[in-house]
Amino acid sequence: MDLLFLSSKKSVLTIGLIVAYGLFTSCENQHKEQEPSQTTPALEELDLIQFVDPMIGTAKMGHTYPGATAPFGSIQLSPDTDTIPYAVEGQYNPDVYKYCAGYQYDDPTIVGFSHTHFSGTGHADLGDFLLMPTVGKLQLNPGTASDSSSGYRSAFSHDNEEAQAGYYSVLLEDYNIKAELTATTRVGMHQYTFPESDQARIIFDLTSGIYNYEGKNIWTFLRVENDTLVTGYRQTNGWARTRKVFFAMTFSKPIESYGRNKLPAQVYRGFWRKFDQTENFPELAGENLKVFFNFKTIDNERVKIKFSISPVSTQGAINNIQEEVPHWDFEKVKSQTQEQWNSELNRIQIKPLDQDEMINFYTAMYHAFLGPTVYMDVDGKYRGLDRNIYQAEDFVNYTSFSLWDTYRALHPLFNVIQPRRNADMITSMLEHQKQSVHGMLPIWSHYANENWCMIGYHSVSVIADAIVKGNTGFDLDAALLASVETAKVPYYDGLDYYMDLGYVPEDKNGASVSKTLEYAYDDWAIAQAANALGNTSVYEEFAQRSENYKNVFDTISGFMRPKLSDGSFKKEFDPMDTHGQGFIEGNSWNYSLYVPHQPDTMIAMMGGKDAFVNRLDSLFTMELPDKYFANTEDISREGIIGNYVHGNEPSHHVVYLYNWTNAPWKSQDKIRMILKAMYKPTEDGLGGNDDFGQMSAWYIFSALGFYPVAPGSPQYALGSPAVRNAKIQLESGKVFEVVVEKQSAENVYIDKVYLNGEPLHTPFIYHTDIVNGGRLEFFMTNQPNKGWYKSH
Repeated sequence: MDLLFLSSKKSVLTIGLIVAYGLFTSCENQHKEQEPSQTTPALEELDLIQFVDPMIGTAKMGHTYPGATAPFGSIQLSPDTDTIPYAVEGQYNPDVYKYCAGYQYDDPTIVGFSHTHFSGTGHADLGDFLLMPTVGKLQLNPGTASDSSSGYRSAFSHDNEEAQAGYYSVLLEDYNIKAELTATTRVGMHQYTFPESDQARIIFDLTSGIYNYEGKNIWTFLRVENDTLVTGYRQTNGWARTRKVFFAMTFSKPIESYGRNKLPAQVYRGFWRKFDQTENFPELAGENLKVFFNFKTIDNERVKIKFSISPVSTQGAINNIQEEVPHWDFEKVKSQTQEQWNSELNRIQIKPLDQDEMINFYTAMYHAFLGPTVYMDVDGKYRGLDRNIYQAEDFVNYTSFSLWDTYRALHPLFNVIQPRRNADMITSMLEHQKQSVHGMLPIWSHYANENWCMIGYHSVSVIADAIVKGNTGFDLDAALLASVETAKVPYYDGLDYYMDLGYVPEDKNGASVSKTLEYAYDDWAIAQAANALGNTSVYEEFAQRSENYKNVFDTISGFMRPKLSDGSFKKEFDPMDTHGQGFIEGNSWNYSLYVPHQPDTMIAMMGGKDAFVNRLDSLFTMELPDKYFANTEDISREGIIGNYVHGNEPSHHVVYLYNWTNAPWKSQDKIRMILKAMYKPTEDGLGGNDDFGQMSAWYIFSALGFYPVAPGSPQYALGSPAVRNAKIQLESGKVFEVVVEKQSAENVYIDKVYLNGEPLHTPFIYHTDIVNGGRLEFFMTNQPNKGWYKSH
């Protein structure tokens, strides 16, 4: 049967952990436009925010940021620790990859605090509107990390740095200024405690950005509206090539004076040459503005800034400030945002096996709720792909859809614990499709731009998963039509060949095997949505297309293999290699297992259940030599177990495939091994990019004991839960409880499982089992029980 179902201080953490062991809750404290009202929660709210450590993943490959943001917030106010350019002498600079989130834990300096960041991505943009408080000599260049005094940057120490959900602080040592940050959905709030100085100032660098290069800034514009209000915009051509962001910034004390950098001379200067625009001129424009605002401060004086962004206008940004932060009480903003975070975290309450588990779990929840992000002003207006202004009616508009990653587990997680929000995300995708001149749903989109990153058309998976699981708070017929239209755009990434030949030929379009496999899965997802909606013709068409994975399977080698346009397989083939072999971010060993929608057929193609078990065993135990990923920046040794690459998404379902064999118990010890090896409560604790919450969502599902192998199906594969108990607060008010008896670090195998008091004999549960509320009870042991299940 092929149809599937789917940095806190340690002393504080320890005290909180003891408190949390004995309690349990959920409560919503969101603005109506952020989160619709729901049934009164069945659980009493716990203090869970103390277990979030935003520093996890800020070193090496995690690419997370430590700064302040609200759940799914438009503002991500965070420190940037260097100014690495995207290119040097016209060539890509590989060092820039470390700075996808703007911050690297091992860096010794902070350049400033910018207002927009991606979490965990493997490519980057943003880093808009960098502010830096300084005293002393005016410097408008950031300088170098080796000598912080060479520019406006400052040295800092982790001893004087603190990160919490919704709050960040650090001592800028060069200036003896304490910087504190918090944020609402659309407003970042700064609080800078200055020493006494006649040369206190705020540097505002509109040229700074992440993945910066010469010419990325198309235009910057700034108006000093009065002695406390500054407005403007920045337009860039980067990953999003037509991105325009408006801002409004207001100070808690009047500006003494201000000025800007000297801009390069232009051939045409117009009649603006009448003015000296370098000092106290209230209207500034140019490709690369850097502005400074001067103040006089007494010792320990706090200068506060409220900074909002808008996709529409400076007035929209002003309205955002007036609506969300109509006061100057920094602690009130911090408290309200942390209350929002605590309510979100209470959607799942766990009793962990140990303290590390508590920190890992709630930091994963935190990372999972960092995106997609709200993309509209408080009045519901937003900018569309066609650059026109739209009004969101009865939904919250979202952006930053990292869909190649997040369709796998993040959006399925939302269908369990954030269904209303996920429905709004799908409505946002449908609006994207209407505005798209290509008539396509998002591939990877942000800030009203399609950036075309990665492969597949995985919006259709997100839509199908919601439809099949009954999360239908969007236009279902429009969603199916949009999915079909997206899957038939012939000029998109080899789709013409795929529709004509049944596969993407490697000599016509690269990464051909990965594309063929992912298109086939997406087509299956469309078929499931059509079936659920009673559209037989669409179901039959896409069910047939969903079997195209068979066309790239080489029965001789036993691997998925690149095929040429003449129908022959590519001769030079190494299933261990990721380069030039027809795959992207994975090799054939991993990608050959990517048939999540028809695992039984895949297993039969590969020699049957026993042979398939041996194949999976080999994947986890064989050695992958360094040469195979030495030149692949998104894969490192830390993210690999044998030849299983957990640090990249194509393998995330693989360990659960044992459930379709006669040895599902073989998944259980490996799941627990992955949880321990790839997720640690340390700065370098993530085994790869968190990828906008996908890595974290894998952790959450797996820690709970089940996983959606094929989104678009109502089935979840059971694994090996890492918690002692979990209560999932559903938006209906019902609770689904996971109880784990005889849990320990050694007892990683399932002895038996009960669902609502009845024994389970297959290693699967269904979405209705969860959303109806109930109790899933695992009994664990330290030896495999090979007889508790019936062969699938």
